[in-house]
Amino acid sequence: MTTTTTTLTNADKLSVVNQHLKSIDFGIYNLEIDLLEANAGTVDQEAVSNINSRLSGLTAKRAVVKAELDSLSE
Repeated sequence: MTTTTTTLTNADKLSVVNQHLKSIDFGIYNLEIDLLEANAGTVDQEAVSNINSRLSGLTAKRAVVKAELDSLSE
């Protein structure tokens, strides 16, 4: 991943990365609930498509942050 000069300890970095993962996970779960709502009753295909697009974006971000976590955990 990106190498930067910082005074943070590895434990500090792990804490920050874990906070980011949790934030992304909250976002994913919120979008999953939005998707349930969009599919209830009369399905709003435009909303469903938008939500799925946002889910894909968050899933990609999560993969990058998870890779950073894995590199710090080595």
